[in-house]
Amino acid sequence: MQGKIKSNGKAPQTLLIDADDTLWENNIYFERAIARFISFLNHHEFSPEQVREVLNDVERDCIVTHGYGLNSFAHALVRTFERLSPRPVTPELDAQIVGFAHGIENHSIEFLPEVPETLAYLRHRHRLILVTKGAVPEQTGKIERSAIRQYFADAEIVAEKNADTYARIVEQFHLDRASTWMVGNSPKSDINPALAAGLNAIFVPHGDTWILEHEEVNSAPPQQKLLIVGRFAELREHF
Repeated sequence: MQGKIKSNGKAPQTLLIDADDTLWENNIYFERAIARFISFLNHHEFSPEQVREVLNDVERDCIVTHGYGLNSFAHALVRTFERLSPRPVTPELDAQIVGFAHGIENHSIEFLPEVPETLAYLRHRHRLILVTKGAVPEQTGKIERSAIRQYFADAEIVAEKNADTYARIVEQFHLDRASTWMVGNSPKSDINPALAAGLNAIFVPHGDTWILEHEEVNSAPPQQKLLIVGRFAELREHF
């Protein structure tokens, strides 16, 4: 992992900015739902950690068929219960399990420190584009509830974040790779694929990043930059 480096002064840049767990809390709500689910399952042979490992595997499969978001998460909980519990999943049980997932829906937005102030500062100096992945209705709802759309020139909700996605965004918005940065907390979705697409990247670690987003942060290739900051508000010191 590279240390901190400075961007090239105050010249106008394009900042592609992730939303969940970069601008506001997200994964903590899923973790609370998972804890309630594991307690409800009350498995007598598997430890909570072992149940979580099974759930992680099931979630990986569900992402392939259902994408990201609450619907996929609900499917994963039900399938994990089916795999581990001797009890059949009755309609009543199904409703209870799905309820753990959908209890997250429409939660209030909890910004990370100084996010609105930092966006307000950056918007007058650089081009900001929101790039978030997940189910369109869910992500749209969070953007609306957050009232941050005013700070962004554009917003993109994508099904997956990989090098091809970032290459498409570069073409769609006519971006200059040398002056474009992807800002996010996920090595797997924000940092490494953006670097692979020829962009610069800004890693903003979050202590509760979803385990399926964990990955070693790659070094920046020659002619690209990787900036690591302790929190989102530090962007004001670099841009």
